[in-house]
Amino acid sequence: MATAQPSAAPRPSAHPKANPGYGKKSAPGQEPRTGRDFAHLPVREASIATYLDRLDDEADISIKTLAKHLPYGQCAIGTALNNLSVAGHLRRVRRPVTVDGNPRWVWHTFFSRTARDDAWWDAFLTGEVPPVAAPSQAARSVAYDVLARLGRIEPRLTLSAGECGALEESAAQWFARGANEAQLVQAMTAGLPEHVAHAYGFVRARLVAKLPPEPQPQPPTRYEVVCTACAEPAAGASLRGGLCEGCRGGRSGLTADQVQAHVGRLRAALRTRPRTQKGADV
Repeated sequence: MATAQPSAAPRPSAHPKANPGYGKKSAPGQEPRTGRDFAHLPVREASIATYLDRLDDEADISIKTLAKHLPYGQCAIGTALNNLSVAGHLRRVRRPVTVDGNPRWVWHTFFSRTARDDAWWDAFLTGEVPPVAAPSQAARSVAYDVLARLGRIEPRLTLSAGECGALEESAAQWFARGANEAQLVQAMTAGLPEHVAHAYGFVRARLVAKLPPEPQPQPPTRYEVVCTACAEPAAGASLRGGLCEGCRGGRSGLTADQVQAHVGRLRAALRTRPRTQKGADV
């Protein structure tokens, strides 16, 4: 049964990074963060989703690492991740890369604060990136809130309500170009002079001078989707909610041949994986 999102989720302080190329990746086109993004989820899932949402990309979100930073065991976290996958908040994928002439798999877990259906995930992960809507009033409100917080973070940059409204559209352009709240605050507050005579003019000048460039279109990356629970690849049609038929309970179990084949794939993956890698999200 769904329940209200807990107000005090664990804080993602000092959470480790995965090795380069692994770990969390944020899905594009998410709605701005609010206080009730996961209110439709049970308490445990909402708490874990809130924690994942606030982690940086490339954070190690393997079950073992999450269990060290959250008040849940590995089994509980594994079940919660499966439930988040079914609810449309994450998908686990892999893509082949070649390093020093050796083929390897690079693993990611895509996370979306905004719940997506299977059709959206299928389109995104096969390279058909869904269109990203233009900045909405909600996005502009986030921009206003960041501007209003500047004075609490750095008193020299205190702005009035009218000044926040006048600068709101300029700040919203930062989010439209891929910046997050922390990056905007850092750009406004770093390296301040000892005395700021006119906070409004100073912030307005920085918003224009430090505006990030327009993101350049990149060729879509195609991923092979794997089951969130067992990490086995499967055809897109057989993965509903990110889970294969077996992990959804559609079959009683694996045959001996299937178990041997699965173990063989795991051994092959371990042989091609560098021995020095730790904390990979697999």
